Amino acid sequence: MTTATRTLILLLGSLLAGTPALSQSKAGTTIGNFLMIEPSAQVAAMGNAGATALDGAMAAYYNPGALGRLPQSSAQFTHSPWLADIQYNYAAIAVKLGPNALLLSVTALDSGDMDVRTVDQPGGTGEQFSVNDLSLGLGYGRQITDRFSAGVQVKYIQETIWHSQLSAVGLDVGVIYELPFRAYLGASISNFGSRGSYDGRDLRIRFDQNTGTFGDNSNLPAALETEDYPLPIFFRVGVGVPVQIGADSRVMVVADAYQPSDNTNSVSLGAEWSYADLLFLRGGYENLFQEDAEGGLTLGGGLRYKLSGFGLGFDYAWGDHGLLGSTQRFTLGFGF
Repeated sequence: MTTATRTLILLLGSLLAGTPALSQSKAGTTIGNFLMIEPSAQVAAMGNAGATALDGAMAAYYNPGALGRLPQSSAQFTHSPWLADIQYNYAAIAVKLGPNALLLSVTALDSGDMDVRTVDQPGGTGEQFSVNDLSLGLGYGRQITDRFSAGVQVKYIQETIWHSQLSAVGLDVGVIYELPFRAYLGASISNFGSRGSYDGRDLRIRFDQNTGTFGDNSNLPAALETEDYPLPIFFRVGVGVPVQIGADSRVMVVADAYQPSDNTNSVSLGAEWSYADLLFLRGGYENLFQEDAEGGLTLGGGLRYKLSGFGLGFDYAWGDHGLLGSTQRFTLGFGF
């Protein structure tokens, strides 16, 4: 057994050991859960194990430290027809400036129009409403040494439900380290930031302060006050190992361990086979050991074309979500 193989086994063992069998789920206790939708079709097809992803601007979503290791500037866009007819879009552009890189990212989620239903009118009032989520991010990364890179991203988050909305600010921080035998270690923390509560005209009401008193004003203007909730903080640590098979073929094996603030811990595994940096086939499994997990098998592939320093790429991913159905992601990328 080689030193590289022994080290890889120890790393994977530490990831699994760091995921306790008994942990508490706090599902539904955070805001901004659209931030947990992983954008990259490439990484999604590999079980969403992206702590050591290095390809393209979207790698910064999983680990801002990837910005310091980008081979060139990159722009990527993802569209996903998400669960329950929700539309998800993500765009990112990273500009490489020597050992530094700057990032701009935009996340948008749209529920589409839904009927307004009340207790008195369960069949609908004739009105419609929608839920819209938006995140704007600015990031910076730097390759500090030939093996170590670090990065940070600041995000403004806004959620809108009909005529009410909340806002918050989140911070992502990550690092990537290249081991001597060409494996990669990555760690990041996402969405560390402020709390948010809803406000808007949907919460404006008319109030009778003394319902048992006649002659007072029974139509006072008032407002409902909602509690504030935190963003879903998300810690991930992972390992990626490329294995060369012949002159033109390579396999990348990845594994991530996750510790979210609003759910139980889990592990995700994935692999990518590539031929001549042109054709890519991918597979993985996500949310292993997570309590009541609906995610599971992931599959996908991609194509790359490079000409005179420019690159064009297309990636596709399919993911199983159990009783909820399945999702697809389509990512278009451009390197320059």
